This record gives sequence, C-alpha cells and structure tokens, in this order.
Amino acid sequence: MHFSSLFKGALVSTLVLSPMLGLMPAQAEMNKPNKSSTETTKIKTSQQAQTSILDIAKSNENFSTLVAAIQAAGLEEVLASNGQFTVFAPTNEAFAKLPQGQLEELLKPENKVQLVSLLTYHVVPSAIASTAIQPGTITTVEGRSLQLSIADSKLKVNDATVLATDIQASNGVIHVVDSVIIPMAQ
Repeated sequence: MHFSSLFKGALVSTLVLSPMLGLMPAQAEMNKPNKSSTETTKIKTSQQAQTSILDIAKSNENFSTLVAAIQAAGLEEVLASNGQFTVFAPTNEAFAKLPQGQLEELLKPENKVQLVSLLTYHVVPSAIASTAIQPGTITTVEGRSLQLSIADSKLKVNDATVLATDIQASNGVIHVVDSVIIPMAQ
C-alpha cells in the first residue's frame, strides 16, 4: 500500500473516530545536538520507544501547544499509528514566536486544511536518527521539502534550529525545534 494512501486512510479514520489515548508518564533522556555525546537533557515522556509520538508529546508540557494543534487538525490517530515518522516538534516557545493571532486563527475549524498542511510539513514519512541526517532536502508528508543544513555546528531545518534529537517512539523519532517551520515557497 502506498504511504499517501495509508496516511489519507488514517486521516479519514481520525476524522470519523476520536480515540481516547491514555498517558503513562515516565522520565527519558534525549541527546542535545552539538554538545558532547555524554551531555543530555531530561525530558518528561511516555514510555520511551514503547509509546507513540503522540503520547510522548502529550506527556510533555513543553509540547502542549503542539498537541492542541494536532487535536484541532484531527491528526491524533495518525501520530499514534504504527507508521514510522520523523517529527520536527516545535515547543510551546516556538509557537509563541508566531505573529500575534496566527496560531489562534489556524486553530479555528474553518482553517483546518491550513493547519493540517502546516503540521504535516513538520513530519517526514520515515524514522530518521540525527546521525543519519545529511545536509540537503527531504520531502515531508505535506509534500514539500525541508532544507536541512548545519550552521555554526547546529542542525537547522529551514530556519529552525534543532534543540534536541532522537526522542525514540514506537512509531518513529522526535527532533525538537525552536521555531514553527513555515513551508518554503517552491
């Protein structure tokens, strides 16, 4: 089955069914890029590598805005599914950098298509560890490309800086970014 068909099927299922997901908080460590390999930062997550990307985001208060956007877009089931994804996850602080009123406007039901487009631009349809990321472009679930680069020894995704990498989930990996990644004109 082609990925886009699977994704569209999961999206349709999400819009029809709204499953309730439980949380099982735990502590996990994630590597901070551009630091020594022994330096780590604690992040509250759900059962690391045994829980979905969605559950990890739900269990971390730094992703509450992202979770609210995922819920408003109807993408919960997709990010809890068995697929393999890489999510460049903006923090609450990243969303706070958006122009005043933009997030509120995107969260309105009549703007769901734009919100889905923005969120799926943060998702790559395969799990990619930070050690496998190379400068260049990569196609997102949304269909457009992200520009990956290294500037001042920091991994960049378009204009966003990766703050933390390789948060393992049962259905992929999360890399934390400091900005909401706005699709580039192509």
